[in-house]
Amino acid sequence: MNPDENDEIVSVLPIHYSDALAPNVHIHQFPLLTRPLQPPPSAALSGKRITARYKPQSRRLEIHVPVDTRPEVYNAEKSKTLGAGRVEDDREKNQDRAIRNDEEPRLSEVRLRSEEIPPRGAHILGIVRDGKLHLHPISETHQLRPTLTHLDILSRKNRRRGPGSDSDSDDGPPPDPDDVAPVAAPKKEKKPAADAKEVHVTARKTDDQNGPGAGGLSIVRREMLHIIRGEEDEKWEDLEFFDATTGESSTAFESIFSQNDEYLETRSNISNFLNSIKGL
Repeated sequence: MNPDENDEIVSVLPIHYSDALAPNVHIHQFPLLTRPLQPPPSAALSGKRITARYKPQSRRLEIHVPVDTRPEVYNAEKSKTLGAGRVEDDREKNQDRAIRNDEEPRLSEVRLRSEEIPPRGAHILGIVRDGKLHLHPISETHQLRPTLTHLDILSRKNRRRGPGSDSDSDDGPPPDPDDVAPVAAPKKEKKPAADAKEVHVTARKTDDQNGPGAGGLSIVRREMLHIIRGEEDEKWEDLEFFDATTGESSTAFESIFSQNDEYLETRSNISNFLNSIKGL
C-alpha cells in the first residue's frame, strides 16, 4: 500500500526509551521447536525442570529440556547407549558432570545449543502499554537448535571398531590431516646384490605461509581449531531458568518499561541525521 498524503493520523504515541536491563536483553529463536519451551508433563510431574548454562567469553548458551519418558515414546535401552555417548562427549570437551558410581548414564534431556547471529543494524524491543510505546535495546540474537555431538562419538566408535571387531576401545580423535606421516619406501622385488641401491625418503610439509593454496587453507583450519579448543576449555556457568509464568519473569518484564516522564528534546534535524549515515 502506498502512503497517501491525505491519510489521517489515527493516534500519536509518546515514546519512552529505557536501557535498564542492558546488555541482558537477548532474542532467542528456536527454529525447530514446535511447542512451548516447557518440560513435558511427565517430566514436570516427576519434578524435573529446564536448566541452562552459559559461556560468557564464547557467548555460547545451552538450554537443557527434560525428555518425555513415557514408555510409548521413550526407549529406555536406547537411552543407555546414547547416554554413554554423551558422557564421553562431555569428557572430551572438559564438560563432564559428576555421576555416581552406581548411576547408569541415560539420555534424559535434549540440549539446545545457541549460535549467535551477527547483528544487522540495531535491534529494539518495542511494547505498547497504556498508550505509550516503550523501547529497550537488544544486545544479542541467538538461534538454538538441538546438539547431537554425542552421536558423532558413537559413529566414530563404530567406524574404528570395523566389521568383525569386538573391541570397545577408542583411540581418541582422528589424527590431524595437516600432520604429514613419513612416506615408506615402496617394496621392490629382490634383485642380485650387485644391483642393490640405497634409497633416502623424506617427508615435506607444505609451508603454511605460501598464500591461499593448501597452506592458506591450513592456516584457516588451525585458527578454527584454536577457537574451538578455546571454547571447549572455557568453563560453563550455570544459569537459573524461569518460565514465563513465574514471578521472577514478571519482575524482569516490568523492568523493561520506563518510569521516567522527562521530555527529550531533539537538537538535530533530518538532514544532519541522513548525512551522518555512511553510504547515502
